[in-house]
Amino acid sequence: MIIIIGNQKGGAGKSTLTLLLANYLTQAKSCPVTVIDMDYQQSIIQKFDKAKILENEEPYEVIPANLESYPALRNLLGRNAKDIILIDLPGKLDDDGLIPVFTSADLVICPFAYDEFSFESTVLFTVVLRKINPKMPMVFVPNRVKANARYEIMLEVNEQLSKFGKITAVLPDRVDFQRVNTFLTPLNLSPVIIPVFEQIYADHLYGKHEITGRSDSGATGETNR
Repeated sequence: MIIIIGNQKGGAGKSTLTLLLANYLTQAKSCPVTVIDMDYQQSIIQKFDKAKILENEEPYEVIPANLESYPALRNLLGRNAKDIILIDLPGKLDDDGLIPVFTSADLVICPFAYDEFSFESTVLFTVVLRKINPKMPMVFVPNRVKANARYEIMLEVNEQLSKFGKITAVLPDRVDFQRVNTFLTPLNLSPVIIPVFEQIYADHLYGKHEITGRSDSGATGETNR
């Protein structure tokens, strides 16, 4: 299964959300995961390489890639239908190299913020995806939501985005999200991330992958494996 995490707007939290989801799927659900880092900043592969230097055991593989190399990489990684491939997309829409990525995806997860610019970028990203892959399920994750976010804006944005896909519970704006890396998620983030990922797992992944280890939600805690 191929899951792309993207939004046209930079700073939406794509890379952090990709890490959180990879940690959740491997630690809480024992799913085989591969992460493809296509973001220009390559922040995920940097964290992955740092973890290896510190001799932490890698719970999943992270592969740096670009749009040109994706078709060949897709053929190599797609041989096992039970594997989950998470793709951290570059923050742009003006490259034809995105078309093979969009057409091969089984699910898109789109983080966004409750502000006008983020909303417009999210809608544009969604419309382009819909034209290329009309039947692909879409999940919108309200990310870095501040405590003083205007309720009226939240209602309006949710109403519009719900026409395209499901909207999860919110992820609040917390400094601890900066501590997420490729081998742990801070334990105190579990109460806010579990409802988001449990919903995504139940709607799109449950029953499609063999669960060979623990499946308790508490396994997302801060542990070195």
